[in-house]
Amino acid sequence: MALPNLAYPGLILGPSSQFISGPGTHLHGSSIYASITGRPTIISSATKTSSTSASAPTNHSSNSTTNLSTTKVPSASMLPALSVLSAPPPSSIPSHAVSSKNTLPAVGSVVLCHVTRVAVKQANVAILVVGEEEQNGVCADEWAGVVRREDIREMERDKVKVQESFKVGDLLRGEVISLGDQSNYYLTTARNELGVIMAKSEVGNIMFPISWKEFRDPITGLTESRKVAKPF
Repeated sequence: MALPNLAYPGLILGPSSQFISGPGTHLHGSSIYASITGRPTIISSATKTSSTSASAPTNHSSNSTTNLSTTKVPSASMLPALSVLSAPPPSSIPSHAVSSKNTLPAVGSVVLCHVTRVAVKQANVAILVVGEEEQNGVCADEWAGVVRREDIREMERDKVKVQESFKVGDLLRGEVISLGDQSNYYLTTARNELGVIMAKSEVGNIMFPISWKEFRDPITGLTESRKVAKPF
């Protein structure tokens, strides 16, 4: 199975029938999704078994029945694990590995960005990545963008409230609809697959989506409003 070079929250990595969820991923329905941005990797069952055996204490009990029951391995553990390794900080990346060309957003580009400011009529964002999956281009410089209130949702635009759609720090997927003015690109999230893909609750816990307009904190159980992007 071919994995993308870069995974981001909400990206489907594989089916749960063939893999188990490892670090940096989560299980939802019958698919495994990325929970963080980074490099996806597959950890084979043989690697997991050898590392578990090396760290497990030796049982000197003379009861053979007990030994057999404690060493029985469930079938799920024989599946390889899908994990996402978090990206290293920019200072640790060798200079020869960084492209000298900066990636520029264009009209029609799907971008990943984080919300920097929320106002009554618009949300300001910083564009971090341009493109999708193998065509990802990490921006050497952050590009400023704006999601206007009328571009957040396709239906009932007059009823949209920016504060209930985005919060500062949210990671969202949007599409460039205009080069805008000299300061900002204009983005839209008015499609099912566009919107917030990762959000933290007011107490700082990473939430998971439960509908097109709500995230839930897995620790407190409280829900918060967002314009949620539908997973691929």
